[in-house]
Amino acid sequence: MEKSEILERAKKYIAEEKDERFRKEVEDLVAKADDEKVLAELEDRFYQTLEFGTGGLRGIMGGGTNRMNTLEINLATQGLANYVLKAFPEKAKNGTLSAVIAYDSRKNSDVFAEATALILAANGIKAYLFTGLRPTPELSFAIKQLGAQTGVVVTASHNPPQYNGYKAYWDNGAQVIEPHDVGIIKEVNAVKEVKTISKAEALESGKLVLIDKEMDEKFWAMCKAQLFRPELIKEKASSVKIVYTPLHGTGAMHVEKVLGDLGLNVITVPEQREPNGAFPTVEKPNPEEAPALKLAVALGEKEKADCVMATDPDADRFGSAFPGKDGKFVLVSGNQMGALLCEYVLLSRKEFGKIPANPAAIRSIVTSPFCDYICKKYGVKIHECLTGFKWIASVEDSFEKDGSENYVYGLEESYGYKIEKEVMDKDGVSAAAMCAEMTLYWASKGKSILEHLDDMWREYGFFEDRAISQYFPGISGKDVMAGIMTKLRTEGLKVLGGKKVLEIRDIQQSVSFNPENPSAKTAINLPKSNVLQFLLEGGTIVSARPSGTEPKIKFYINARTDVNGDLDAAKAASAVVCNAIENEIKAILANA
Repeated sequence: MEKSEILERAKKYIAEEKDERFRKEVEDLVAKADDEKVLAELEDRFYQTLEFGTGGLRGIMGGGTNRMNTLEINLATQGLANYVLKAFPEKAKNGTLSAVIAYDSRKNSDVFAEATALILAANGIKAYLFTGLRPTPELSFAIKQLGAQTGVVVTASHNPPQYNGYKAYWDNGAQVIEPHDVGIIKEVNAVKEVKTISKAEALESGKLVLIDKEMDEKFWAMCKAQLFRPELIKEKASSVKIVYTPLHGTGAMHVEKVLGDLGLNVITVPEQREPNGAFPTVEKPNPEEAPALKLAVALGEKEKADCVMATDPDADRFGSAFPGKDGKFVLVSGNQMGALLCEYVLLSRKEFGKIPANPAAIRSIVTSPFCDYICKKYGVKIHECLTGFKWIASVEDSFEKDGSENYVYGLEESYGYKIEKEVMDKDGVSAAAMCAEMTLYWASKGKSILEHLDDMWREYGFFEDRAISQYFPGISGKDVMAGIMTKLRTEGLKVLGGKKVLEIRDIQQSVSFNPENPSAKTAINLPKSNVLQFLLEGGTIVSARPSGTEPKIKFYINARTDVNGDLDAAKAASAVVCNAIENEIKAILANA
């Protein structure tokens, strides 16, 4: 970008931003724009405008169009309001439109949430605003409970502390997808004026309604209602010790309440119990990454706990670890917990006669096919969808509309699970409750969770999954990631890790084909997304996908190896294949 264009965008932002903190950041940078480093910083702040990705609007907080700030929140909310008014004309006419707004512990979340509520209220949309921090799954739950047409949760989920985000939801309780996300962006780009009113005026007019305990109690009851064996929990709960961390987020009140009501002994990591947007004890509040669980695992080993649990700041993701025979805790991956919960839910439904007609489960395309084998055993059809739980919700929503199938379970590898129908997003609180019951169940059978996981591998095959990520920040990052995907797409891969590529799935082009005969293509019935998948001989799947919410590209390795009575040998063979593939992927990234 030319310096003049950067400064023009910056000055336009300064004129429009009403929040003094963010405005002054840019004013100070503009005053020093002759410095090349400062100009580069300005360019990074203004070379693009944040757009909805798989997680909605998300970015580093600060002044600029490529940052999360009050102006971007205001424009997004006014655009959302304009779209909702057009999407529900009858409700708009009779004044019955409503929305629910929640927020997590991140810096500025409360400010952004209140601004969102007041803009919606000013546009004639009744805004139900939680009085304090609440998890994302409760926001989804509340939308359905209150019959709202839309909702917003202010969160950046598991991102580093400098990030915040804005996830928009629709009347089904799920995050917006096409055409709504595209429609909202069009309205955002067309905004000429942002309407707002004072909090006092909004409360007095009834267009702002504060909610808390009454929704919490319904949410807790729903989480507990999903469980299959309350008698087992009542009988055995006192013998189980759980260490839990909310990673400075919203989860403590809910996980402690739900598990406590069940009689379980929950020890919350004291250093991480209180909400804190600086996340002082972790670099990233992400239960997918081992460092985030370091304090919880140490406390678990000290307390000789039966399970370590973690939720991310907005409590939609759920992480776990279990003690091995030596007392040392082993982290369970998202794919592994997804399979464990899948099997437990299905075997429990079967035992209690609760498997419905035409049962169906849903997983994302980058999630391990481990669950496919489990579902086949229980006569459950498995559906694939794009990455992001909004796509799982979309497939479930299609079941509801046409009555063709009945949802029983949904999962994605990034530590997301959904057992209930009342929430249309992943739910770390319900997952924690079900995991606790599952732990008790297998203990009653004389098995630890890790021992049972070994049994599952012996039955279904050994599944190893790895994820490789590399960040490409800044204005050049998008081009670098696009170049990697273009190279993979045009040059293709015929061999990975010594294994022949049997099929390439190009989700962007909606086709699959054999690289030996690329002209013979088969259509793929999925929404277009910039994802490539390589299906190797032996059942291993390698996927490449730029993130929709962060400046990074991710590769996923899902490898399956037949056990044939020797689990250790299967693990060793799988490691050889995965190591070779990982090295080749790292070489591709290094040469980008």
